[in-house]
Amino acid sequence: MIRVALVDDQALFRAGIRMLVDSQPDLEVVAEASDGREALDVVRATRPDVVLMDIRMPVMDGLAATAELLADADPPRIVMLTTFDLDEAAARAIRQGASGFLLKDADPEFLLAAIRTVHAGSAVIAASATRDLFAHFSDAAPRRVPDSYGELTEREREIFALAARGLSNAEIAAREYLSEATVKTHISRILAKLGLRDRVQLVVFAFEHGLA
Repeated sequence: MIRVALVDDQALFRAGIRMLVDSQPDLEVVAEASDGREALDVVRATRPDVVLMDIRMPVMDGLAATAELLADADPPRIVMLTTFDLDEAAARAIRQGASGFLLKDADPEFLLAAIRTVHAGSAVIAASATRDLFAHFSDAAPRRVPDSYGELTEREREIFALAARGLSNAEIAAREYLSEATVKTHISRILAKLGLRDRVQLVVFAFEHGLA
């Protein structure tokens, strides 16, 4: 069972998401909060697997709450909820370690699939959307490429470049004439060598170091 927490200041929105999530046999809402400060308490008390976190809320916004929760030992995976598809706050949250973002008007089936995907840790919510987000908001000069990047093999660098562009495992497999299982293995090794948690962080890494 995947345990989910909902954090949003609109009670009606939370009620709708709760009904949707609880209708699934493998998903369960275990906590709700109406602002970031309340979220810190309920998330730490219930320890959900995935948190759906609104960005803009009173008392404490989703960015501040996300930063605090991700500083905890063994934090949950956090997905930001936003009204705008190109949202600078969402970009900041992803840099902090959030696992992606969702539009509040996303298709219900997409939202459910996103929760499962993030919980599995194997992919990203809309890697291509994350790439577009960072292409829009990354104005800073690239950082020095860390030594860990030099540990990647030539093949891993090729896979890295394609993943950084937002291609899925299936798309990379088709392009490189590999099996999806092989691509998944390459991605896992790349993440391990670079000390990254997931595909979202890979995209962020690529943009911040001028490798996108």
